[in-house]
Amino acid sequence: MNTRENILARLRGSLGRNAENGAHGRAIINEYLAAHTKGPQPKISGDLLARFCEESKKLSSSVDEVTSLRDVPQAVARYLAEHKLPTQAVCWPEFASLDWRGAQLDVASRTVDGRDPVGITGCHSAIAETGTLILCSSPLTPAALSLLPETHIVIVPAGCIVGVMEDAWQRVRTEVSTGKAGWPRAINFISGPSRTGDIEQTIVLGAHGPYRVHIVIVRE
Repeated sequence: MNTRENILARLRGSLGRNAENGAHGRAIINEYLAAHTKGPQPKISGDLLARFCEESKKLSSSVDEVTSLRDVPQAVARYLAEHKLPTQAVCWPEFASLDWRGAQLDVASRTVDGRDPVGITGCHSAIAETGTLILCSSPLTPAALSLLPETHIVIVPAGCIVGVMEDAWQRVRTEVSTGKAGWPRAINFISGPSRTGDIEQTIVLGAHGPYRVHIVIVRE
């Protein structure tokens, strides 16, 4: 038993949870969430994709759009060439089969380390209200690829863009938590490049993570 499971086991014990009553407890929680009154939410009208792009740019993210997933490698190559960035990158396993070599990029699906200059990931949801990306960690969607490289490139299907944060959480509850793996170890909200204003109230990018966040939206 690892440390995480040990902690969770102790919590279940203190709550009186076990294999017999666990399902009943989850049902009570789901009923509460379904019946819970929603708080005030902003009115997000119009094109969610356009709103997401606008808000992302306000956060210092750059945005590109392509028609289909097969167009992503060329879009990534254009971005890296424009900014004179390295053409070596690591990506989530689901993107390993894209034609990176055809775009003259050296992209591998493996464990990332501090020397990798570019990380390429997908996302679970994208919030139009704030331009925020939501990433759920798992063995196939490691969080390190979005945190360690200086440049983070995010592939965003247009269909995963939602209006507000509450909509994103609902997607997580219905699509991720009910899956075989259950709740992820971490759910990361990414709103543009890492930044801090601690020193003389001057904004500095790349303080605790990537200097750059580039979003490639896939319309198909």
